[in-house]
Amino acid sequence: MSLFVIDASVVIKWFIPETHSDAARQLLMSAHEYFAPDLLFAETANTIRKKIRRGELSVEDGPRLVADVGRVAVESVSCRTLAEDAHALANTAGQTVYDALYVALAVRLETSLITADDRLAAALSRVPMLAGHVQLVQDLFS
Repeated sequence: MSLFVIDASVVIKWFIPETHSDAARQLLMSAHEYFAPDLLFAETANTIRKKIRRGELSVEDGPRLVADVGRVAVESVSCRTLAEDAHALANTAGQTVYDALYVALAVRLETSLITADDRLAAALSRVPMLAGHVQLVQDLFS
């Protein structure tokens, strides 16, 4: 069994049909352990709120989806323990500290961050020390 760090762009696809949801769900059904900074739960809740505001989800769907995400089999790691590394990586990679939290955890666990964020993956792939720590979910099963 492998372990991966997953970000909110992947987790939201486990619950809401979007582009590359099939690949995300295939990852979920695989025998892996999943880790994420505890920021994951705030990010997914915010994504659900945005989708409600845009009319992509009903107001009634929101609480159920937020609760479902909260029960997902992802081991959360405190952002507090990742903040210093994330800040340094954000400066190195030119990314937000929020995204760098996921990368810092992947580096710490010596694994890959699985994301559906094309721009993040492209930016990280240009930083030699980080390139090996990021994979697009849509590339895992192709």
